[in-house]
Amino acid sequence: MQIGAELTTIESGELVPAGPLRPSADLTLSPAAAQRIRDSVAVNTGRAYARVWDGRPRPDAEPPSPPGGFLGWCLTHSRTPMPATPETLAEYVSHLCDEGKSPATIEQALAAIRTVHHAAGCERPEADQALRVLRTHRRERADAGLSAQRQAVPVVVENLRKMVDTLDRSKPIGLRDHALLLLGIVSFGRRSEVVSYTWEDVSKVPEGLVLRLRKSKTDQDARGATIPVLYGAFPGTDPVRVLARWRELCERRGITSGPILRSVDRHGRIGGSLSPQAVNVAVQRIAERAGLGSGYTAHSLRAGAATIAYKNGAPISKICELGRWKQGSPVVLRYIRAVDQWTDHPFQGVL
Repeated sequence: MQIGAELTTIESGELVPAGPLRPSADLTLSPAAAQRIRDSVAVNTGRAYARVWDGRPRPDAEPPSPPGGFLGWCLTHSRTPMPATPETLAEYVSHLCDEGKSPATIEQALAAIRTVHHAAGCERPEADQALRVLRTHRRERADAGLSAQRQAVPVVVENLRKMVDTLDRSKPIGLRDHALLLLGIVSFGRRSEVVSYTWEDVSKVPEGLVLRLRKSKTDQDARGATIPVLYGAFPGTDPVRVLARWRELCERRGITSGPILRSVDRHGRIGGSLSPQAVNVAVQRIAERAGLGSGYTAHSLRAGAATIAYKNGAPISKICELGRWKQGSPVVLRYIRAVDQWTDHPFQGVL
């Protein structure tokens, strides 16, 4: 008999081990450990999952009353949210289709619901029927002339210069927006990454600058990354000098550390850290003022970085490395195909 084994009586009356005893401490998580487990999910991902599950704006918020999202829909239709059956999942996807949600939004909802099940110790619901519903939705949207996925218009060099030309760089907001555009491009930045940079993350080197990105969407373990930034050939698009001018203004205002990108009010006062949504608004505003039309978002800077790099002859592997994409990422390949459809056109110079 092994020490620490639980004893079970069988028909013969003999006691046999039936598995180790589990002291209550073995099954307990401290509040600190539990919080770290919750925090292991990226902030934006956790926010999206909370919104999908019960309509909360963020994971630490109180659920609305009545709840929204998948939970609210299940309660309204007398269905069990957890564990959800494949039929419930398929019916909910059909409901999202009827609401006109995009395929990408529905895919995110499916992933969120199945992940919440897993996190709660339940088996992930089988999604084959739900995916079949989604496939039909894609075909219906294609027949209606709707794009399967909205894509931000890349900010290529020509349009970047047009955007820069609209900025009044004699004012704080013009200098800030100038820094925002160049920082987003040269760092291949997601909007959450662009606003995360601090002046402590910038190091000067003979070639230009080195940016330290502490964490990103694809770096859940926060190992970090370094991004080399070269001097530019033209004053309006030289990221090193553009950031230097913005830094000089910040220092004159007594700001020597902390976030690089900050809010600027209508009186030119420099405030706290810029929000990711504010980056989106700024890019849209500058693009419209430059006469570039709609379709530009914060993601246009990241998409533009990949497009500019590929047009300049950069290998795909290097683009993936600098942009923190997985090698062979379908997102990067989509940007590249958009370039190649013109450079490799079989009628080039013929007609």
